[in-house]
Amino acid sequence: MKILVTVKEVAEAADDFELSENGLDIDERYLEYDLNEWDEYAVEEAVSIAEETDDADVEVVSVTIGPERSEETIRMALAKGVDRAIRIWDGTIEETDLLDVEARAEILAAVVADEEPDLVLTGVQANDDGFGATGVALADTIGFEWAAVVNHLDLDVAEGIAHVHRELEGGVEELTDVELPAVLSIQTGINEPRYASLRGIRQAQSKEIAPYGLSDLGLDAAIVDSPLSLTSMYEPETESSATVFEGDPSEEAGQLAELLRDRGVVEA
Repeated sequence: MKILVTVKEVAEAADDFELSENGLDIDERYLEYDLNEWDEYAVEEAVSIAEETDDADVEVVSVTIGPERSEETIRMALAKGVDRAIRIWDGTIEETDLLDVEARAEILAAVVADEEPDLVLTGVQANDDGFGATGVALADTIGFEWAAVVNHLDLDVAEGIAHVHRELEGGVEELTDVELPAVLSIQTGINEPRYASLRGIRQAQSKEIAPYGLSDLGLDAAIVDSPLSLTSMYEPETESSATVFEGDPSEEAGQLAELLRDRGVVEA
């Protein structure tokens, strides 16, 4: 059995930051990169399945669309138990302003065609764009059964069935069976992601990260063409009605009392 996990490196901006010269992204000096939170749960679920499935040889493979820099993040997934990784990047992708959901789904679909996994796990969404659509779009592209926002999973390998609990609106949970091969988007809280052990970190250094370009997957550069474009970026203005009192405790108490009298909360 083979499980393919899609993972994404996401950037987190410092509290105080500046935009780059083109005004379309945040200056690299103010960014720190890490594995997407939702994908950490997908990785843990895949590795746990591999560990708990005694009667089957399970391989866990991660796939990332990202530059060489992202290999540091990929190594953390390998250190947690992923067997090998695939990283997709080339000049065409690098020059693309916005890689939309459809393009990501097409690229990942080409990897699925090569790897032929029995199960594909994705995070529900990404910290950076929050589209929450890649998993479902991928399933539609490759024609797999799917379930989104999965917060509990029981996998019956022998029967080829995934018994899944899905989180719906209003606190409602749905229990459904999905036939393999399938794509499941994993919700946070489904498990407790492990920390990478020192032994795992050392082993990760020798695990394969295979670099692919679009041409290696049989894809044309037109695959990344998108009707969407990033036109501007700005930091939204924040408004606050909070009143800050300054001084020693007695002065602050007096200021609070005066404010409450002004608001008619207490009598003068």
